[in-house]
Amino acid sequence: MPLHGVALLATVVLWASAFPAIRVGLPGLGVAGLSVWRLVVASVALACLAPLFKVRPPHRRDLGLILLAGFAGMAAYQVLLNWGEVHVAAGTASLLVAIAPVFSVLLSAGFLRTRLTPSTVVGSSVALLGAAVISLSGDSVHLSLGAVVVLVAAFAQGTYHVAIKPLLDRYTGFEVACYAMWSGTLFVLPMLPTAVHRLAEAPSSAIVSAIYLGLLPSAVGFVTWSYAVARLPVERSTAALYLVPPVALVVALVWLGERPRPLELVGGLMGIAGVILINRWRPNAGDQARKQTHDRLPLRRRGIPLSSAGG
Repeated sequence: MPLHGVALLATVVLWASAFPAIRVGLPGLGVAGLSVWRLVVASVALACLAPLFKVRPPHRRDLGLILLAGFAGMAAYQVLLNWGEVHVAAGTASLLVAIAPVFSVLLSAGFLRTRLTPSTVVGSSVALLGAAVISLSGDSVHLSLGAVVVLVAAFAQGTYHVAIKPLLDRYTGFEVACYAMWSGTLFVLPMLPTAVHRLAEAPSSAIVSAIYLGLLPSAVGFVTWSYAVARLPVERSTAALYLVPPVALVVALVWLGERPRPLELVGGLMGIAGVILINRWRPNAGDQARKQTHDRLPLRRRGIPLSSAGG
């Protein structure tokens, strides 16, 4: 297997493993503690890697978008996902987060004036219906609070995707990931006293989980993803992300013994099918020209395609 294929496979496994790793860390560190230490570890790791990737300081005019990306895609997403996974199984959370591109499409249509095609409308409807099926798949037919919280986390990630679109025209994907991670860490610092208190009492399994989440899915995952998408067609790299929920289900089953309900699997398949429909829309001439320009760019200048990154 070529190196870029290995990098793409590693990204899928790392992002999928984040969902069960969160479940391991939550009992010892709590929602606030796990959120803070994961982002702190990831920020330090990316700061160490930044000189190797020649990360440049951002322009002042972009600070607003960077802060929005950091708040939505890092701080809010991590806190909400961790909170949701207190009540929702890891595999279920991965299925719900997988529909984040639906929110990206809807937000892009509202704020960036992108055109909604029939396939995006149908795909969004199917994916949202799948999310509703998952949310109502408990022992009794009622809306699961944990599932709703994870859906709000998916919305936050969708907001992140929209916020970074203009930034990817001016910075590399790795630079944008660094800016978002560092700014997102600033937003969770008010929870640092709680995080320090929980860390002092946390078992080693929770501490290892936080370090793992910060170093591997959050830091190394962005590096391997950047490497892979710079050398693969956008369609192939994006399609690989459909494997994140199935891999997360397998890892959660082996690691935690979590078995998804049949109705959750049905809803998850609907969500993934909806996202596939959205990604199959045919670009217009302007999009084709931009893609051709993108393909001629040096590897370092290419950005990261929209993705539903792991937990």
